[in-house]
Amino acid sequence: MTQSLKVAVMGAGAVGCYFGGMLARAGHEVVLIARPQHVEAIARDGLRMETKTFDEHVRLAASADPGAVQGANLVLFSVKSTDTESAGAQIRPHLSADALVLCLQNGVDNADRLRTVLPQHAVAAAVVYVATEMAGPGHVKHHGRGELVIEPASSASFSSEVVAQALIAAGVPTEISGNVRGALWAKLILNCAYNAVSAIAQLPYGKTVQGEGVKDVMRDVVAECLAVAKAEGVQVPGDVDAAVRKIAETMPSQFSSTAQDLARGKRSEIDYLNGLIVQRGEALGVATPANRVLWALVKLLEGQQSAAGSPAR
Repeated sequence: MTQSLKVAVMGAGAVGCYFGGMLARAGHEVVLIARPQHVEAIARDGLRMETKTFDEHVRLAASADPGAVQGANLVLFSVKSTDTESAGAQIRPHLSADALVLCLQNGVDNADRLRTVLPQHAVAAAVVYVATEMAGPGHVKHHGRGELVIEPASSASFSSEVVAQALIAAGVPTEISGNVRGALWAKLILNCAYNAVSAIAQLPYGKTVQGEGVKDVMRDVVAECLAVAKAEGVQVPGDVDAAVRKIAETMPSQFSSTAQDLARGKRSEIDYLNGLIVQRGEALGVATPANRVLWALVKLLEGQQSAAGSPAR
């Protein structure tokens, strides 16, 4: 029998709501820390989880206060990469001494950045493979996949193994890996290939790859990413080209998180995706022209929205 967990989800957007909801559905005590409009909807109706296999309202707690992490032995940390340090500082005074903080974020350096503000707590990096969106207040829609890869970590009385067992029992395929750094880079490369193109075109993955010349652009982006990873000394596992093809096949209706951010007039994580490849490429002497163009175009679109005062959707 798996250990019953007390779980807090810091930054309960689409990713946090999905994994928090799956744990709540399996009987764990979960509180989602989210924006007020989501908190109100969840308090009234529960979290609506519209997935490939079920469409249910899951009852669980919700709060807009970061202090709601108090008492949790597992914190799913799923804020945007732009907010890692500030959100970590918000929860630090309220964290239990034995809490394990699992980073469910895009990018490759969030766990390291979080450790700079939560030095006394166990922080574990994770790689997230899930296609989700917030379809409305308190309504998470699942488009495909849903597995996690997490690194070995333990707090005073809690470990990645306990978390993995609970997640697997809740219907979340979970693997513990000693090469999470490589797996994070593999995920980063997928994000670099798809996110900006989906955002610029405002198209889902399946339609994005059908665009004339798009697959060639993605191939160039991936080649640059692999060159930067090699210069960093990172061992990227698996067949990256096959993984890139698989995304469009398994998540054809998914818009990238960057596309969703731009559609809502929000700042995206592009600086931590293609922008990170450009930054590391410059430092390591690796040319990254395809990534630079995609990064610059998304930044240009962000700037247009800021100037226009685009409203949140």
